[in-house]
Amino acid sequence: MPGEALYVLFGLWALAMLVVFVQATRLSYRIEARSPDLTNRSGVPRKAMLFHTITNLKVARDAETQALRRRMIMLLLLVVAGFLAMAAGIGLANGSAP
Repeated sequence: MPGEALYVLFGLWALAMLVVFVQATRLSYRIEARSPDLTNRSGVPRKAMLFHTITNLKVARDAETQALRRRMIMLLLLVVAGFLAMAAGIGLANGSAP
């Protein structure tokens, strides 16, 4: 039973990281809307251009857009760190199991 509770905790942690990833994706859409070269003019929904916004390709250079970009990168780093911490926790939980 105690091991099951730990895996429920890891599942909730993963859901929290997915919520943070969705927030980063929404920021990417806001950055695209502020960048003339990335604006979606087709009227057809498309995937977020995360690669362009992370690497600053065709992104508007104004201070507010760059601040949004830095915030998005921090959220993505938080997601990576969160999943690495979860993987380490799972490894430690499996290593201590009898």
